[in-house]
Amino acid sequence: MHDKPYDSTTRWKIAIAAVAIHLSIGSVYAWSVFVKPLQAMHGWSRPEITWTFSIAIVMLGLSAAFGGTWMERNGPSKSALVSGLCFGVGVVGAGVASMVGSLWLLYATYGFIGGIGLGMGYISPVSTLLKWFPDRRGLATGMAVFGFGAGALITGPIATFLIEGFGVPATFWILGSVYLVAILFASRILRFPPRGYCPEGWSPETSKTTGFRSDRDYELGEAVATPQFWLLWVLFFVNISAGIMLISLASPMAQEIVGLSAAEAGVMVGLMGIFNGAGRLFWSTSSDYLGRAATYGTMFILQIVIFVMLPNLRSVILFQASFFLVMTCYGGGFATCPAFIADLFGALRAGAIHGVILTAWSAAGIFGPALGALIRESTQSYSAALFTISGALVVALGCTVAIAYALKRMTAQAQQVAAESAVAEVSAG
Repeated sequence: MHDKPYDSTTRWKIAIAAVAIHLSIGSVYAWSVFVKPLQAMHGWSRPEITWTFSIAIVMLGLSAAFGGTWMERNGPSKSALVSGLCFGVGVVGAGVASMVGSLWLLYATYGFIGGIGLGMGYISPVSTLLKWFPDRRGLATGMAVFGFGAGALITGPIATFLIEGFGVPATFWILGSVYLVAILFASRILRFPPRGYCPEGWSPETSKTTGFRSDRDYELGEAVATPQFWLLWVLFFVNISAGIMLISLASPMAQEIVGLSAAEAGVMVGLMGIFNGAGRLFWSTSSDYLGRAATYGTMFILQIVIFVMLPNLRSVILFQASFFLVMTCYGGGFATCPAFIADLFGALRAGAIHGVILTAWSAAGIFGPALGALIRESTQSYSAALFTISGALVVALGCTVAIAYALKRMTAQAQQVAAESAVAEVSAG
């Protein structure tokens, strides 16, 4: 199939395969449905069970960082194959762990092995779509990452139904087998386009999208050595920390600040997942027209205002709307980042560079909830935690402005070089 010509539908078939992979691995966000059943089976504490999810997210970031370069060299099909094997085996292994009652086996299978599958599966579709959709990088990454965000919406109710009907171990075995088959099938479709590929009728010179585009492809080492890389790492880290802290505190905050019942707060938390997914498509697609820096800047300004206002909000509607808006920014940050990387450093090594950037996710996954819980516990108030993260968002906004300034300078230099070349050609002619 790799020798077939590239027609106008090829990239959309690959986009469907990419979304299928992310829908499968995105099921990790539905981990909470297993918490109470595992507690009931074995008497494990909630923190002990939650560590499985934390290990999986940490391994996602680490495996993406180390696997990104391997994926770029060996192709997304092999990377997705590794993802399917690791994630499928990890989930099936979790069924064995739950059957024999071994918490450490659960950590090793779902957390460690499954987490490696998460990382390899996360970067493969994103890097591939960046190369197939140079004309709509934001839309392309938004499609893939939307699948990751939406995975829990599909897996949550299905897993709940399976647990009630067949028990926890069988649920893990069924889901793991389905993920294995789905990812392995999608891996057969996933592949990079020819180097220099452009969709028919489009070229960078005629592009109507807004923003800077690098005129060359950076190697991983070159990208990491630039200030822009670390500025992007910081703003990505802060955006995730803000969103994940709010997720971790959502239910108790809603009950204590605006008086929602536990059931009402639970409904709000469920709806937050929808806005997380919607934000991935909305903000990333918008970035094709606003520019990546302007999009991140807008998201940060909105969140700064919201985090300052939240402690004093007493309207249930405004309180919930604020949470939902932050969730769109949380998801939008994930989806816009890969397109920003391709703009800054070129699409050729975007997967490897994105993999290293994803270490910010691992760090934020620990930092955000821990910061919120620590400050809440020490001050007996949510205000200090919200104001602290608001200050961090100001720093992230400053990083965005710094990147925008650097890009403006680089664009001016590129235009000057182009003008000088044109004058030289005219003079030579």
